[in-house]
Amino acid sequence: MEPEESASSSFSIDEATIEDIQQAFQQNRLSCREVVKHYLNAIESNPKKTLSAVIEVNPDALSEAAKADENFKLINPCKSGLEGIPILLKDNIATKDRLNTTAGSFALLGSVVPRDAGVVDRLRKAGAIILGKAGLSEWANFRGDEIPSGWSARGGTVKNPYNVEEDPGGSSTGSAVGVAANLATVSLGTETNRSIIEPCSVNCVVGIKPTVGLTSRSGVIPPTHRQGTVGPIGRTVADAVTLLDVIVGYDPRDSVATKAAAQYIPRGGYKQFLNKDGLKGKKLGNLWSTFENAGIWDPDTSPVPGIYKKHIETMRQLGAIIIDDVEIANFLKIMQGDDEFLAMQYELKVELNDHLSKLVESPVRTLADVIAYNETHPEQEMLETYNQNIFIKSEKTNLPSKDYTDALDSLKTLREEGFEKFMNDNNFDAMVAPGHLAASALANGGYPCIIVPGGFDDYDVPVGILFGGLKGSEPKLIEIAYAFERATKVRRSPKFS
Repeated sequence: MEPEESASSSFSIDEATIEDIQQAFQQNRLSCREVVKHYLNAIESNPKKTLSAVIEVNPDALSEAAKADENFKLINPCKSGLEGIPILLKDNIATKDRLNTTAGSFALLGSVVPRDAGVVDRLRKAGAIILGKAGLSEWANFRGDEIPSGWSARGGTVKNPYNVEEDPGGSSTGSAVGVAANLATVSLGTETNRSIIEPCSVNCVVGIKPTVGLTSRSGVIPPTHRQGTVGPIGRTVADAVTLLDVIVGYDPRDSVATKAAAQYIPRGGYKQFLNKDGLKGKKLGNLWSTFENAGIWDPDTSPVPGIYKKHIETMRQLGAIIIDDVEIANFLKIMQGDDEFLAMQYELKVELNDHLSKLVESPVRTLADVIAYNETHPEQEMLETYNQNIFIKSEKTNLPSKDYTDALDSLKTLREEGFEKFMNDNNFDAMVAPGHLAASALANGGYPCIIVPGGFDDYDVPVGILFGGLKGSEPKLIEIAYAFERATKVRRSPKFS
């Protein structure tokens, strides 16, 4: 693709924020078409092409950008903040256009969805440009336990742009890498357990896992809606929050969850909580002792402990009240996730069968069909290298089941006696922890969290700082994360030779 002459050669699209781009649009220094073409060039050109962050680009992205440019002449100023902004979507989020929605599997290639996913409908109404589909761990990492982070049959293996030999995190891998490597302005991922938070942590971007139900899951290929959510990814907290404002809200096709969570959406939206003094007076529970006792990072060889402790002191200087040496009860049992995994095996079969049955056209209609497809296309789906044992276990389940009910009861006890008790008994505004692992303590209860770039380990792999809270605590978490980001400014773009 040939480069297009820019309205202003002085404007750098790489690392530009949504606000930067919108101002350039308003000042006629930049067009939406130029931004889209810049990203398409980056996606299709080496060395960024070798990252495999994008499975498929939208063939209509440039024409949609041209329409957005025409709209700018009629609508001024922008309303949503996303007008003309290119966005990547994880390849399990449905789009009713010429893009495929396959969860990375050839089994769904050529299938036709009935409509846009709920969040995509909101994006289009806000004027955003769907740039393409991002790579992911196939079937959101629920096909088999041998599949590495970021691998799918359709997309290959997404690579970490900071160190291509290291883990890129999953399952929303391409969504995080695409934003980190400046292949899009922002993106959407999905999470059941660390699936947004982990890849954002190790790719030096901001990820928000919203309270379950705050964003619609309609049109999203599940493993489970009980704890599944759609969330925004950006290079800054402000960009992620701008995207969050657009995608939250009630959806009749995900009515129970979105109606229940609608109570948490603040009047005036979330951008009002981008407060540089947001740490002042906030009481945070510091989970460092949990990681120190588990020996996650060796202070003699890893820079992470020192980086984290420095950030804790910075937060104290900014007025945060940080309580050390506190732990979440049964944290290690929660991390092991046995009950969670068992419950999701039952849910996967039911929910995936329901999703596949509603497709307008599809080569597969049930989980059993997908398993059979993989078995008859072993080379295409690399079945001899990466198994599908999770699929097979799920297919053997049947509801109702005492095992399933017992697992749900156990999970209820774990969250009530674990994270909820930890937060309520100590009157914490949020918990804070290094990296992504503590996000598992938030998964079962559908609690929100935000990961912000925090530093780099001894392999030059980024490490984020995680802030988590109880349901509906996004306003506090945004205040904390934004103030932390403003004070530390850790993010840097990856280097390409």
